[in-house]
Amino acid sequence: MTTRPKDDWRRWIAENLLLGNPPEAIRAVLVKNEFTEEEAAREVSGALASPYVQGGSRVANRLRKREWTLTVYGRLARMRASGGEIERRERPSRDEFFEEYYFQNRPVIITGMLKSWPACTKWNFDYLRATCGGNEVEVQFGRESDEHYEINGPQHKKTMPFREYVDMVEAAGTTNDFYMTANNASRNQEALDVLWDDVDPIGEYLDGDARGRSFFWLGPPGTKTPFHHDLTNNFMAQVMGRKKIKMVPLHDTAFIYNTVHCYSDVDASAIDYESFPRMKQAQVLECTLAPGELLFIPIGWWHYVEGLDATITMSFTNFLRYNDFASNYTTYKHL
Repeated sequence: MTTRPKDDWRRWIAENLLLGNPPEAIRAVLVKNEFTEEEAAREVSGALASPYVQGGSRVANRLRKREWTLTVYGRLARMRASGGEIERRERPSRDEFFEEYYFQNRPVIITGMLKSWPACTKWNFDYLRATCGGNEVEVQFGRESDEHYEINGPQHKKTMPFREYVDMVEAAGTTNDFYMTANNASRNQEALDVLWDDVDPIGEYLDGDARGRSFFWLGPPGTKTPFHHDLTNNFMAQVMGRKKIKMVPLHDTAFIYNTVHCYSDVDASAIDYESFPRMKQAQVLECTLAPGELLFIPIGWWHYVEGLDATITMSFTNFLRYNDFASNYTTYKHL
């Protein structure tokens, strides 16, 4: 019999029965993993007879009903004239933005809204070094040696003078090994505070000055943020360089292999449809965000971000409308 602990296999059997996989297919996998035919049949039959699995199947049926409801929303969204692409809009009014995108959970790229930002013309490597180069900042390093670099982000934190980090970004080729992200914000808000003088409030959609309520991202070409969803609505403002973004709607969550917290096992840079066949049912929208553009990422939308150039990005969550969706979020552990 297999050396894998028996309880691990029993959990696997129960999970696959609750997912609706046929008992004969489950037995076949067990046999391929050193169970005898008799052992495999006994384990699967025992699971089917278990009142715990039977109770779990009722919950699974209710969850499948909710999943069906989301697929209805997905089909309806695909019927829109712009269902296959992310719209670009020139400075929509406050009412247009909230009614057509925020409340409808639809992404949009807003152009022209950052024209007044001094950052869009002043920020370059020399300016960053001259303005706050001597301040100590926090950065993530060693990302390329860790498959789960984003989940394990706290393990990759390192502090250094901002000037040294800017030098590294300017000299780097394409790499995902180091990156200053929102996860480094607690230290960097103070160290880079003067930069917020170059960022005008987006008063049409956001609640006042974003100082202390926004995030600064800086990295070389090749930086990646894997498929994940945020727990709030989010603005991504591109200041320098371009980013490629892939997005999957909230209503396609069932297809994206969410295994822990808000992360997916799918590598969005090269989706392996053989290993992740349900991804064929997910709608994947792509765009390239250019300097001066503002991307609205709705709550729950999965997104992958890749730097095509050395990039600076600001992100904001302080919208004029309700955005506290994290307060009742509980699925931080493995799903």
